[in-house]
Amino acid sequence: MKRFSIILVLLLFTLATRAGEGMWLPLLLQQLNEAEMQGMGMKMKAEDIYSINKGSLKDAIVHFGGFCTGEIISGQGLLLTNHHCGYGQIQSHSTLEKNYLQNGFWAKTLKDELPNPGLFATFIVRIEDVTAAALQGVTEAMNPRDRQSQIDKNLDLIRKSAIKESYEEAMIRPFFKGNQYFMFITETYRDVRLVGTPPDAIGKFGADTDNWVWPRHTGDFSLFRVYAGKDNKPAEYSPDNVPLKPRHFLPISMDGISEGDFTMVFGFPGRTDEYLPGAAVAMQADVLNPIRIGIRDISLEIIGEAMRTDPAARIQYASKQARIANSWKKWIGESQGIHATGALLKKQQYEQSFQNRVMSNASWKTAYGNLLSELEALYQQLEPYAKSREYISEITGGSNIELFQIVNTMQRFLTMYKNSGNSLNTKQQEQISRFVENFAKDYRKEVDQQIFARLMEVYFNKVKPEHLSQFAMDQITFAGKNYDALAQTVYEKSLLANPALLKSGFTGDFAAGIEGDYAFQFCRSIVEHYEKNVLATYNELQAKIEELQRKYMKAQMDVFADKRFYPDANGTLRVTYGQVASYQPRDAVKYTPVTYLSGVMEKYKAGFGDRAECVPHNATRHVYPRRNGD
Repeated sequence: MKRFSIILVLLLFTLATRAGEGMWLPLLLQQLNEAEMQGMGMKMKAEDIYSINKGSLKDAIVHFGGFCTGEIISGQGLLLTNHHCGYGQIQSHSTLEKNYLQNGFWAKTLKDELPNPGLFATFIVRIEDVTAAALQGVTEAMNPRDRQSQIDKNLDLIRKSAIKESYEEAMIRPFFKGNQYFMFITETYRDVRLVGTPPDAIGKFGADTDNWVWPRHTGDFSLFRVYAGKDNKPAEYSPDNVPLKPRHFLPISMDGISEGDFTMVFGFPGRTDEYLPGAAVAMQADVLNPIRIGIRDISLEIIGEAMRTDPAARIQYASKQARIANSWKKWIGESQGIHATGALLKKQQYEQSFQNRVMSNASWKTAYGNLLSELEALYQQLEPYAKSREYISEITGGSNIELFQIVNTMQRFLTMYKNSGNSLNTKQQEQISRFVENFAKDYRKEVDQQIFARLMEVYFNKVKPEHLSQFAMDQITFAGKNYDALAQTVYEKSLLANPALLKSGFTGDFAAGIEGDYAFQFCRSIVEHYEKNVLATYNELQAKIEELQRKYMKAQMDVFADKRFYPDANGTLRVTYGQVASYQPRDAVKYTPVTYLSGVMEKYKAGFGDRAECVPHNATRHVYPRRNGD
């Protein structure tokens, strides 16, 4: 048997117990978690995880691009992240001639590593609790607007006094619904280059079929390198930059893991809402998620067909499809999980326990007695606006219909133009040209037009009539209620829908060219009507909800004082931990915590979903030898 020519790194996924449930701030581990973690088998100290006095694990964990986690794994700035996190960069470098999506990519030397404009890696220098300073001068008697205004002034002063180096930034985030504030001092490196990636057949094995579910067999990794100036400080991209020498990097163990081993995750989780009331959870699971899922069903179906039939479209839409599908699959699982685990019933039981305690204490009864009923009433008022918001934001946000992306971007450029005295300087003109060039590279008019037609049918039939744009309704009437005809008119009459033509630029007045464009008029009419008649009311109600949520969060921490609370994820650095364990999701089914290459071939041979097409021929021949005539 020939040796396989590529080193395969098969990520081993683990399932952890709930003993260490939570997303904990590394700053507070010594105070809140160290003893429990060591009791589970951790051999380190909390200071080995987070320290400002020496290199620690936190110095090897980066916020990759502001949307993912990466890990520094060498003294030369080598960065490991997920394949799907680097997918946009991998796709941007791919062509039919150099198809890194299909074939993978491995830089043999530093000179072969590929730059990625706009990509960055952010390190956490230190974390500080600034709650007292943030809430200076704030009283419970203040209305929400005055309260937030005072907090904003305080935060500005805190940030200005915190920065010690020109390359540092200060980010302050609210925790526990605005009851606490923490500041993160960061260093951001903006020269991050692609080093290596496996082909999709490994890095995206199973694709949407396996995403968010167990067992996983995905080689979900890609490699980048962080570069710095010659002084090892953050610097913009330059051929003269050198690999970063980090304060700390993670050693790689090949020993594997066993059930009962201590395990932890250190990174930047996006967003969670652990402390929402049951009314909000029910609306999310039964109202909003089905709307999002239904819209993305449509766009994924059309994009998928284009990708299956055209190799060029497969490259162009690879990253977009993955981005759309990732949230789509998450929402499906979220709604299923809420119902399968009885989460709503558990919420109701928790809230009943809260209410019983509140009503048994005179001061709590006065302060907190009506919180849950008031929140439920507000969510009932919010629901019709939330439904329209979900439909319209999914349709117009630019993820599904790309025409809205270019219209929304041109609106920002138009505002810039008018604010600059109806002129654009050279830098602004370059920004527009660069956007149009990048947009046109991966845009397929015929695909986007199909999605537009199908989603306009959703818009006109599912959104409440009073939330529909009159201009848009007039246009569909003129088109005889024919959505394909409407789409053809919009896309044929618009320069914005034809970026190849748009690259030549507008002649004459920029504002007149943009505002006179038919697609711009159509799309902006929908967005502007939405902002005025849906979003404005939604935001008013949401502001009231957020103020009550802040009070409800404080109330929970008062009423359940013996409970150890952890803050919701909000894109900041966190630690979660537990022990490696099996899991039984339903009767007679047991998930073990480690997957093996044999499972890849089992899925491949089964030949269903998107698994069969995701194993390269040489992998089936060389990695997994033929046996018994297979």
